[in-house]
Amino acid sequence: MAHHHTLPRSPSSPRHKQRHRHRWRLLKLLLPISPLIMPIGWFCYRELENTWIQPQAIFVLGGEEEREIFGAKFAHIHPNLPVWISSGAPPGYAKRVFKKAGVSPENLHLDYRAIDTVTNFTTLVDRFESKGITSVYLVTSDDHIHRARAIGEIVFGSRGIKVKPVTFVSGRPVEPVRKTVRDSFRSLFWLATGYAGGK
Repeated sequence: MAHHHTLPRSPSSPRHKQRHRHRWRLLKLLLPISPLIMPIGWFCYRELENTWIQPQAIFVLGGEEEREIFGAKFAHIHPNLPVWISSGAPPGYAKRVFKKAGVSPENLHLDYRAIDTVTNFTTLVDRFESKGITSVYLVTSDDHIHRARAIGEIVFGSRGIKVKPVTFVSGRPVEPVRKTVRDSFRSLFWLATGYAGGK
């Protein structure tokens, strides 16, 4: 049986040159928008990853009563998960809210060391890491979640702890981007120095 061999195309062939021109045009189109494509791709990846995460704890950010009320309702439908509240309502009130929602007192952990959103994360990251927690539900209001998530990605992410946002509708506009930028830099400073600062 005869075997037919196809000779490779010369790099200087018209078809090769045409294909090269098409690739170069595509590259020239993509380069100016690559700074936009990369963050969008990263965001899409993170959103997809969130569908796979099975959190091991519920982390409620203090700061307003509605967060704990919503957190208690959310904890009711996840009865096997421990709940951590960072600098929320006074202990007596917080315990009553969660008890009313049917949450076991043994599952409730209150911590009052944080003084703002950055320290909500920095004061508890060591505790979570020591308990082997690698993913948490992050409970806060919808206007606050972008800043909280950015901080969580940096602070918790530095220890391999993933955050899965859970929000309720606050009726307030989303916080200014400058707050997210400011606290992201504070979180990076904490990574470098161990100092989280204050408000």
